[in-house]
Amino acid sequence: MNKELQLSTPGLPIGSLEAYIQRVNDIPYLTPEEEHSLSVEFHEKGNLQAAQKLVLAHLRYVVRVSKGYLGYGLPLGDLIQEGTVGLMKAVKRFDPAVGVRLVSFAVHWVKAEIHEYILRNWRIVKVATTKAQRKLFFNLRSAKKRLGWSTREEIETIASDLGVSTAEVRRMEERLSGRDVQFDLPLDDNDSYETGSKIVPSQYLEDKSADPALQLETNNWSEHTEDRFKAAFAILDVRSQDILQKRWLSSEKVTLQDLAETYQISPERVRQLEKNAIERLKRFMITAEHAA
Repeated sequence: MNKELQLSTPGLPIGSLEAYIQRVNDIPYLTPEEEHSLSVEFHEKGNLQAAQKLVLAHLRYVVRVSKGYLGYGLPLGDLIQEGTVGLMKAVKRFDPAVGVRLVSFAVHWVKAEIHEYILRNWRIVKVATTKAQRKLFFNLRSAKKRLGWSTREEIETIASDLGVSTAEVRRMEERLSGRDVQFDLPLDDNDSYETGSKIVPSQYLEDKSADPALQLETNNWSEHTEDRFKAAFAILDVRSQDILQKRWLSSEKVTLQDLAETYQISPERVRQLEKNAIERLKRFMITAEHAA
């Protein structure tokens, strides 16, 4: 990707991953029309500012995908960085004429960059993760060139020399004797996964509990629904608001009798006011949805 497409996030505290995640989550979503317009601006006119806006608006998606790979023990910041490279590649290759959302198209590129990063780091992460294990790893690896599989006496000697337990020596020996596992199934000429019975890390370490693209759309819909509800609630009179608040929006529901005593009316009248207020909310939200 061109250097001009580097991200620009002024005011972001250096070295703070939490601040970065908060910042990207605050970037507004793009509507389908805005996304299409920016894509056309970039691909037909070479407008790099349009490409930058597309990248920034989808960084929250990169964060969510990256969190699905935390099972490898790799830093989240590094996973996000690699995923962002994939997003930038996706923006460069995205064709607005196809008629799909960028977030659906980008999933391949984001995951591909993260997979490549894991491939480069998978072996060392699983073999030695603590200071003691790293010390044992390098020393035992050198000794294994001479010893092959260690006898009980040899294991005790190594443990004594390195200041670790015999159990740790045996565990490390098993790790060094294990073979590297292929991360992904091989690809055929059509760039699709071959069918077969092999189970590889990419199939069980990725969190597939939810589709990130669908999750983004659901969150976006929830935010708009909440805004419409607040607007509808504001048109109710104070008494109706109080009744709905105490009957439906509070952690502890107030009974019709309690509200009847508060407003000096019958419980049946409170029930009617509650029903009428709910009907008004429904009508307002349906009208607002159709208008959108």
